[in-house]
Amino acid sequence: MKLGPRVIKTGIAVTFALYICSVLNLESAVFAGIAAIFTIQPSIYRTWKQVWNQVQTNVLGAIIAFLGLYFLGNDPFSIGLVIIILISISLKLKMGETISLTVVTVLAIMSAPGNEDWLFALNRFIVTFIGMATALLVNIFVYPPNYKKNYVTKVNEIFQSMSILIRTAISDEMTEKCFKEQMEKLENDILLLDEQFMLFDEERENMAKLNNMDVREIVVFKQMFKSLQQGFIVLEDIDSFYFSCKPTPEENQLFDQQLEYLIKYHELFLLKYDGKIKMDLPSMEVEFMKQTEVFLEKVMQTYNEGQKIQMAVIGASIYNYAFQLDRLNTLVEHYMKKSQ
Repeated sequence: MKLGPRVIKTGIAVTFALYICSVLNLESAVFAGIAAIFTIQPSIYRTWKQVWNQVQTNVLGAIIAFLGLYFLGNDPFSIGLVIIILISISLKLKMGETISLTVVTVLAIMSAPGNEDWLFALNRFIVTFIGMATALLVNIFVYPPNYKKNYVTKVNEIFQSMSILIRTAISDEMTEKCFKEQMEKLENDILLLDEQFMLFDEERENMAKLNNMDVREIVVFKQMFKSLQQGFIVLEDIDSFYFSCKPTPEENQLFDQQLEYLIKYHELFLLKYDGKIKMDLPSMEVEFMKQTEVFLEKVMQTYNEGQKIQMAVIGASIYNYAFQLDRLNTLVEHYMKKSQ
């Protein structure tokens, strides 16, 4: 079992929240722990946004809870009615994402016993805010996320998985069960990579002072994702169409060589970004797209002769993959030259 940073930070935030409440002799510290759990997010910006949104909705919830206590009391029927009113108002104000903790706050306030309504309610209100503040501070100072490193590492991991599939797609060496499993994993990894990109792009845009990142590098990262995404589409097209059109040995060789060519240069372009490949190597000056155009012409000739429309579909998909790789190479070179 692998424990990620967010899991560890959640545990630390809960621990500190409970400890602070204990030091300050605040009752019902468990609500601080609950608040910390709800507040921890995968990025600093989202945690801050969550805190800000929850502050607003919790203030609203506290006001409604105090009014509910004053006019209705704290019997189960009154608490249920207040929660219905609160949820309705929160949804109307488009604050649905923070309803869960706000409901907990209302329950904490309205469950105050007897004549201690206001002091007890205020205590629980403060305890909830301690939990939120603790979560924010822990997310900032404990295991601060390295978005760039995490993203590049994930790109390389996905590429390695995709490389094996592409190199064996035409030869059909992998068992069908294994191929399906690897394709499902690859698809999930690409979806997670897209989420990861949006996460650190959001962080860069909204917290520029904390994460000063070159916009050109963001463009490179986005193109890395597009290249992997198109490579996956190629695999899907091969799986769906290629073998159903009964390819000849010559066609197998044609497609296999082209895919090997593309995956080789995909790897080189990623290594170029890592600074492991010299920028002025003659091998990097290959007319990349012209080679792919020659391949596509041969595919179209095959289509014209044998009316194999599936081959044309796959050929166009491979051409688009080459186009995305060519653009990746151009962006990487532009970024690396500007960074030197």
